[in-house]
Amino acid sequence: MANRKRNIQMKFYVTEDEKRLIDEKMSQLPTRRYGAYLRKMAIDGYIIYTDTADIKAFTKELSAIGRNINQIAKRINAGGPAYQADMSEIRERLNEIWQLQRHILSNQR
Repeated sequence: MANRKRNIQMKFYVTEDEKRLIDEKMSQLPTRRYGAYLRKMAIDGYIIYTDTADIKAFTKELSAIGRNINQIAKRINAGGPAYQADMSEIRERLNEIWQLQRHILSNQR
């Protein structure tokens, strides 16, 4: 043990599904040793981080517009009048969506 090149042991737990995924990915490589595979992935593997804040804001705006449209449609279907203020609000919300979409697309370039 004293002459080992790698003398620090690391342990971690995985679920059955995670173990299955590790096995599937490992089967694509020539190695059959977990230690070699996990060490290589931990050192040279890639971490992909995606900032979804813009997409969440976009989804929130879409949901708000959907609720407004549903309320207007329900009132009209019940025989109520369609108000110009409702149509203006929908146009404003659509403009917000277009602005958010342009912002998201410009940040991805």
